[in-house]
Amino acid sequence: MQPMRILIIEDDSEAAAYLVKAFREAGHLADHAADGLEGYAMARDGAYDALIVDRMLPKLDGLSLIGGLREQKIDTPVLILSALGQVDDRVKGLRAGGDDYLAKPYAFSELLARVEVLQRRKGAASSDPTVYRVGGLELDRLSHKLTRNGHEILMQPREFRLLEYLMKHAGQVVTRTMLLENVWDYHFDPQTNVIDVHISRLRSKIDKGFDTPLLHTIRGAGYMIRDSSR
Repeated sequence: MQPMRILIIEDDSEAAAYLVKAFREAGHLADHAADGLEGYAMARDGAYDALIVDRMLPKLDGLSLIGGLREQKIDTPVLILSALGQVDDRVKGLRAGGDDYLAKPYAFSELLARVEVLQRRKGAASSDPTVYRVGGLELDRLSHKLTRNGHEILMQPREFRLLEYLMKHAGQVVTRTMLLENVWDYHFDPQTNVIDVHISRLRSKIDKGFDTPLLHTIRGAGYMIRDSSR
């Protein structure tokens, strides 16, 4: 899983410090807010992947904080972490807009797993489009069909996956490391020529015979798919 940016809204400084340290050791980024108003402001203005919210907070209680965020159409996943663990407490937390509820005391391994599940659900809900289009090039992720200006182009599975990743990030520089980690799923030596070979094959298939090249090499940075005719 990609590193997450997590906001911990907790007035117990020792408990908060423990969570910040634990999440960072697990490879994630973690910020801390010590009261409800500070947490609300940070959650509203910051791009967080998940919020860990205590219910009993000074200045603004946890349920009011969550309700305020939901009223602002902020849909960041929220896990409520509270010493109030009765059924009625959990129901109130979920009805206030929480996505999950974990009672104290807890095991960090369970907390981490629950946050990861929330993030996967969010990713599934905001899934990528099934068709990518760039300058006459059209890639259908469901049928695995590729066309340019209506002409079908046959692709090998790895070539298709490489192009899919490039088109997902159309207009952005994609580095060699990004390709190795996301297309091959391995941490190759960045100096390997596996990317050069596949980029060359891809370029010959999608650009050869067409007036406008779409696949560009950005010297010293990586590669980019873009419609340069615009």
